Amino acid sequence: MASPAIAADYNGAIASPTDPFIDEVRLGGFLHDLISPEKNRGPDLNAEILFAKPWGTADEWWMPRPHVGTTVNFHGGTSTIYAGATWQYNVTSWAFIEGSFGGSLNNGKDDGTPDRNAVGCVALFRESATLGFNITDHWRLMGTIEHNSNAGLCDRNRGLTNYGVRVGYKF
Repeated sequence: MASPAIAADYNGAIASPTDPFIDEVRLGGFLHDLISPEKNRGPDLNAEILFAKPWGTADEWWMPRPHVGTTVNFHGGTSTIYAGATWQYNVTSWAFIEGSFGGSLNNGKDDGTPDRNAVGCVALFRESATLGFNITDHWRLMGTIEHNSNAGLCDRNRGLTNYGVRVGYKF
């Protein structure tokens, strides 16, 4: 007999089975670390998947969305794959800011090659910041900066910083 009362108090804080598993997909181009030895390695392709929040509601900005992605350089520069959490804050109904934090793996060199970044480790920390605009209910345009670094945990720590523009489709 208590079930109807409990159901009436439910505020939707847990994702329902009808919520999409994948919340958003993003694709874009980045300028490859403009102040590094790899600055002439051409542009990067970035692809990212953001998953639905495993808890909380869409309006709770402090609840992150898990993400996985990759930034690929096709001209011999350092490429990464990454995963982590993304926090989004809606500034207005059409503009938002995001921050993300997680880890990445890379194919960088650490052998003193003069035209390559000495990233120091295969595993790095990754953080990013985004300024985005909702074009429609589903389409978004974003300017993003991403940084990968080992935070001084390895002998070398040149890091890798890319800047770019992405288009997202939110389900």
